[in-house]
Amino acid sequence: MMARIYQPTTTTIRRLATVLKRGGLVAVPSETVYGLAAHALDAAACQKIFEVKGRPPTDPLIVHVHSLAAAAVVAELTPAARALGRAFWPGPLTLVLKKKPVVPEVVTSGLDSVAVRIPQHRVFRDLLRTSGLPLAAPSANPFGYVSPTTAGHVQDSLGERIEHILDGGACAVGVESTIVDLRNPAKPTVLRPGKITAEEIAAVLGVPVTVRRARAHPGKVGAKKGRTAAQRAPGMMERHYSPNTRLRWVKSIAGDEVLSSGRRVAFLFLARPADPRLAALGGRVQWLSAAGDPEEAARSLFSRLRALDQGGYREIRVQRLPDDPAFAVVADRLNRAAARGR
Repeated sequence: MMARIYQPTTTTIRRLATVLKRGGLVAVPSETVYGLAAHALDAAACQKIFEVKGRPPTDPLIVHVHSLAAAAVVAELTPAARALGRAFWPGPLTLVLKKKPVVPEVVTSGLDSVAVRIPQHRVFRDLLRTSGLPLAAPSANPFGYVSPTTAGHVQDSLGERIEHILDGGACAVGVESTIVDLRNPAKPTVLRPGKITAEEIAAVLGVPVTVRRARAHPGKVGAKKGRTAAQRAPGMMERHYSPNTRLRWVKSIAGDEVLSSGRRVAFLFLARPADPRLAALGGRVQWLSAAGDPEEAARSLFSRLRALDQGGYREIRVQRLPDDPAFAVVADRLNRAAARGR
């Protein structure tokens, strides 16, 4: 049976809060991407997330809460964490902090830290408030695939594996949250880039912020012989957010190249192509923003990748982005989507 999509009425939010309290799963909207939520303090419920997604146990979950007081139930809130919370919460920022004993090991992949966020999306916040629960919620898609930014995306990817999808419209940010490791407040590290930048974080904390690169083989680095090491936070793999269709960067794309490439090759531009001949090619030519706006590009990225991935193409060629910090997050996601080998 295909999952049901619910509109966010008071009645349905109460109903889905009950599902979560009873150990069920609900796909939920956020300002970043749609998540697959479970009661974060219920180990059996959270285990279902891993099973449904095909997610490795070394990849911890982000715990979403409604308030700083609720965050303090699951994590040790240092002065640095409170400062960033006051500056950016509710919003697309996740903090990695020392966990409280109440958080099950399945959520943290056995680590002594937990990733915590207060989301901004009104519907998600209503569900958090109504349920009274902290909710673990990674992206609502098969592990490693393109993240969902609409309820329809969730239904396409997981509709036969789950029962409940809460519709909150298209995601306003469209890419996953920035993750900051604050275990050592004197040396904060961005583990995954997002809308909130390292520079903005450094301005609040008054100390330099390191940005860590994704690693090629997560789950092995730093592991003792014969054991598998957990990642410190989600989204740290070199290959991730990937369509099934091969994705390839190209320095530039000329109109003649597109016209002569054949119908099995698709193209993704940053901005609307200036060559009017390309508009007649239909779905195999897409762009992230009509005018090349970085926020619009981020917001549309995953929906464009999904559309192209469903077109039956042999390859998707992506125009190289400008060397501009404004496009760093989009470049990060596309670099991982295009990485070879998984």
